[in-house]
Amino acid sequence: MKLVFIHGPVASGKLTVARELGRMTGYAVFHNHLVVDAVAAVFPFGSEPFVRLREKIWLDMMSEAALAGRSLIFTFAPESTVTEGFPARVAQSVGRAGGMTHFVKLTVPAAEQEKRLTAPSRSEFGKLQSVDLLRELRSMFEAAERAMPVGDVEIDTSTHAPADAARAIVKALGLPVLSPVGPPGRG
Repeated sequence: MKLVFIHGPVASGKLTVARELGRMTGYAVFHNHLVVDAVAAVFPFGSEPFVRLREKIWLDMMSEAALAGRSLIFTFAPESTVTEGFPARVAQSVGRAGGMTHFVKLTVPAAEQEKRLTAPSRSEFGKLQSVDLLRELRSMFEAAERAMPVGDVEIDTSTHAPADAARAIVKALGLPVLSPVGPPGRG
């Protein structure tokens, strides 16, 4: 079992790249907002029960997938309500169940990030869409991102189309491919 843990700042294309990678590999896509939105329906974002349940569900899902031999892709935006050491707990939990975690870091320049923030696709989940709020929180997001483990792969999504980014991840991690990967630029 392989867990591809894709992390990066808001609007860096994590879900878009994850979906493309899932299409290529057949890995399930476990988007962090599936849990965030479910828990936030009952508990306020950042509250103690929210933080505890969100992490428990994330970890339980990844552990169960590892035990079942079901490879998956997890998307994650580091931020201050996530408890310290979460990525290490993910790797330990997956490892105990016989799986392996690969960290993939996506980056995007601030100007491109702000352009993407208002894209209609961001309304699919309760994603941040306010440029003013992003600017207010940017230093907190950057500090949380610096606390992440060094990635096996780092990709600037302003210079790589989603399919190209997914192909780069497949190549760097040696992932199996269900559909033809082809040369860069054919995505």
